[in-house]
Amino acid sequence: MNTKLLLTLVAVGEVLTGIALLIAPSVIVGLLLGATLDYPAAIVVGRVAGAALLAIGLICWLQREIGRSAAQTGLLVGLLVYNAAVSIVLAYTAQVDGTRAIGLWPAVVLHSVVAIWCVASLRRAPRADS
Repeated sequence: MNTKLLLTLVAVGEVLTGIALLIAPSVIVGLLLGATLDYPAAIVVGRVAGAALLAIGLICWLQREIGRSAAQTGLLVGLLVYNAAVSIVLAYTAQVDGTRAIGLWPAVVLHSVVAIWCVASLRRAPRADS
């Protein structure tokens, strides 16, 4: 699998999502979970999540040109854990809590595909000696 393409797509997606969460967290959460952020603390948490996604996106953008290194391997492992966890949490939310929103299942599928792509990239790319 093409790791550079993976990191480029993740970078663009996470930066855009992070910016959207920083600007309008209630709108994004509404699309994803069909819920509102009624408390100021919830809006702050949404914006903090946006800042984290922005950081993930920028890290991916900077690492996409580097080639396989220990840092890129670590990034891929981190992306794998993040995307697998998000997929599980969102699917659980849909199945157990009955959450229904237009963006929920597309997000589950997208994060699952990225997690699988991370596994494929980790298996196929040569590992650098540290």
